Amino acid sequence: ELQAVGIDARWVAADCSKEEDIHRLADESLQRLGDIDILVNNAGAAWGAPAEDHPVEAWDKVMNLNVRSYFILSQVLAKRSMIARKSGRIINTASIAGLGGNPSGMNTIAYNTSKGAVINFTRALAAEWGKYGITVNAICPGFFPSKMTVGTLKAMGEEKLAAHAPLGRLGDDEDLKGLTVLYASDAGKHITGQWLAVDGGVSVITGG
Repeated sequence: ELQAVGIDARWVAADCSKEEDIHRLADESLQRLGDIDILVNNAGAAWGAPAEDHPVEAWDKVMNLNVRSYFILSQVLAKRSMIARKSGRIINTASIAGLGGNPSGMNTIAYNTSKGAVINFTRALAAEWGKYGITVNAICPGFFPSKMTVGTLKAMGEEKLAAHAPLGRLGDDEDLKGLTVLYASDAGKHITGQWLAVDGGVSVITGG
């Protein structure tokens, strides 16, 4: 769609749970684009199970993709492009799930833990890399229809979940654009180490 309207859009397919794929992604991106100005870490996985029965291998899968891949890709691109130029924007996709627990029936202990880690990873990295002119911020979406949430939305009911939000609806793709542009542009050049919930007000009610 972007190419159809004259925008130069390119992609590289990669499995960010595999370190070799992350390095290949970085290699191809740098080769095609030159320096990287903005990195959006958006890979993610979830797993539903009660904590007492949660498979350890599933825990590792979620942590590997949701946390470890963010660190490795940020490290690689910063060392190869951002640090030397003293410029860069890193945007991490966290979640309001990283702010606390879940409603009854939503057993995603690994996902919640991983997103809490992303929030503090964002703050810690911002503190370290501010000297390089790199800003690091996080977006915490609420309930958005997606391939990863289709099971939850079906089990809990979209209307029921929407009713938890003061704005009375689920999020959509348009709702994430504004904050992403703010973090990525000069309008946000003095913002770093921050997270903001894009959740229709759910975290106001739950206390996140």
